[in-house]
Order: sequence, then C-alpha cells, then structure tokens
Amino acid sequence: MKFVILACVAAVAFAAPQYSSSEEVEFVPILRDDRVQEDDGTYSLDFEAGNGIRVSQSGSPDGDEDAVIMAGEYSYTAPDGTPVVVKYVADENGFQPQSDLLPVAPEFPHPIPQFVLDQIAFAAEEDAARARANSDERYN
Repeated sequence: MKFVILACVAAVAFAAPQYSSSEEVEFVPILRDDRVQEDDGTYSLDFEAGNGIRVSQSGSPDGDEDAVIMAGEYSYTAPDGTPVVVKYVADENGFQPQSDLLPVAPEFPHPIPQFVLDQIAFAAEEDAARARANSDERYN
C-alpha cells in the first residue's frame, strides 16, 4: 500500500510542469487589484495588469431572487494591435455586451433577394399541387 501511495506521489511530481532557465516566461505585473464586498451583497472590483488588461465590475443582489445584477467593462489589446473594449450588463435579461467589435445583425426588415422569393413561390405551388392531388384521391 505504501508503494502505491509513493508511486502516485512520484507520478504527480513528474507530471508537474518543468521550466528550465532557457525558457522565456513573461512576467505580467498586477498594477491594481481593488475588491470591495459589502455586507448587503453589493460588490465592486477594479483590476489592471501590466499588459494592458483592465476589468471593472460592480454588482448587487436582485431583490427576492438569488441572482446578482452586474455591470462592468473589460479591455485589452488584441494580437493584431486592435484595442478591444467591451461594456456589459448582466441581469434578468441575460448577458448583454456592447462593443464596436461585436458583429451586428442587419436591420429588419431587410430586402429579401429575388431568388428567395422565387423559391418561396415555387414551394407554395408545390404545396398547392400536393393538396389538390390529395383532395382528388379522397373523392375518387
């Protein structure tokens, strides 16, 4: 039994990541980490790292439910150098992000291409023909 335990401990030790002095590990300093938790459940946090990542969030309990309403934003620089800023609200309507970089659906009503209208008309003709054929079979 002792051998099995010793073997498990040895396996965990060998599985741990091994870093040599030749590997470059980037050190990212934490510039700010402010967290406040109130007795009534409200909270806020502000975080900033040396690589430009920033997070700011605040929240409060949602009345009778065991939910929290929160709002905040986070920002960072994408690998291509584009600054990314996302503002959000999370409440009874779900997570609602806002950013210039998020895709936006086209406004509705938008024009329907003619080939789509033609396909809809063709399908309607097929349905009508099928209904006529079924009707004729019932009366014969």
